Amino acid sequence: MKNSKLFLIPVMLCFFAMGFVDLVGIASNYVKEDLGLSDTTANIFPSLVFFWFLIFSIPTGMLMNKIGRKKTVLLSLVVTVLSLCLPLFGENFTIMLLSFSFLGIGNALMQTSLNPLISTMISGNLASTLTFGQFIKAIASFVAPYLAMWGATAVIPDAGLSWRVLFLVFFVVGVFTAILLFLTPIKEEEVDEASGFKDCVSLLGKPIVLLSFLGIMCHVGIDVGTNTTAPKILMERLGFTLNEAAFATSLYFIFRTIGALTGSFFLRIMKNKVFFALSVTMMAVAVVIMLFSSNATLLYIAIALMGYGNSNIFPIVFSQALLSVPDKKNEVSGLMIMGLFGGTVFPLLMGFASDAVGQIGAVAVMAVGVVYLISYINKINQ
Repeated sequence: MKNSKLFLIPVMLCFFAMGFVDLVGIASNYVKEDLGLSDTTANIFPSLVFFWFLIFSIPTGMLMNKIGRKKTVLLSLVVTVLSLCLPLFGENFTIMLLSFSFLGIGNALMQTSLNPLISTMISGNLASTLTFGQFIKAIASFVAPYLAMWGATAVIPDAGLSWRVLFLVFFVVGVFTAILLFLTPIKEEEVDEASGFKDCVSLLGKPIVLLSFLGIMCHVGIDVGTNTTAPKILMERLGFTLNEAAFATSLYFIFRTIGALTGSFFLRIMKNKVFFALSVTMMAVAVVIMLFSSNATLLYIAIALMGYGNSNIFPIVFSQALLSVPDKKNEVSGLMIMGLFGGTVFPLLMGFASDAVGQIGAVAVMAVGVVYLISYINKINQ
């Protein structure tokens, strides 16, 4: 360790705050029901969240060179807290658009700056440490649907928030995390301040950086896609209500959490390439089941397999790219996080496909991402 392990506590809390972005899956389903929206319109919300990764990721990498990684993470927490505050004042289309936009901007800032900050604080297996961070992040991810379900069914005197109580809980946690990180001294390594936008984009000329960028796009597209589509599959094929089907989102994130926790161990004793191949195989099996099955047990197994398999894709791909250009970590991080734009592309395509032919169309779009990840296996050299 370059710093005391205690210094990782506020940073790991930031990973928890990073998980707030995954509330968009269950939240978009509740907004769809409350406002009477179509699948295509409702999928604008998760798509909008991840659209901002395209705009802000590379500028954030450049910003880190100017003000440092810690200050950039603090800025991301401020924007995130603002996004969580807005729905507390009401639920209409405009407020939710603004909230999800700020949530996306804050998360783009955080994901771009937090991973390089971690790399300055540890020595050793970066993929394993980032996987543990993903475990912390996944806790927030699977808690969100439960908070929404509790708020939607519980009697909360004088609050009037219903399922939106999850925004209040995450708001409080976000404020606490920002204060704790602000009070924690972190020594950062010197960085090259000369890099500009062109220098960052030119790194895509390196094959492993470009392929990793596409891999991140597919990973996030599948993640957001499963998050939003799993409940819809249960509603379409099994006749579940939204509150009953919301468990599917939690199940996905429960197994993503288990996968991230166990993955941080497996990545220390197993080659990254082998574990990546096993993870993608689970995802392929899950897609086949979701395409053709109407059996509740099999669908739950598929959602669990997708959650576990997808839990370790990001840290392996991200570390592969980051370590390929060690003197340009900020810039590479910006490019990789820009790949989270896949969270915009996939839900939009899935919305069109599901409106046209049902949820089987949405799953078919995710299948394309799984096929690409299979092709990425041979690019891993660890």
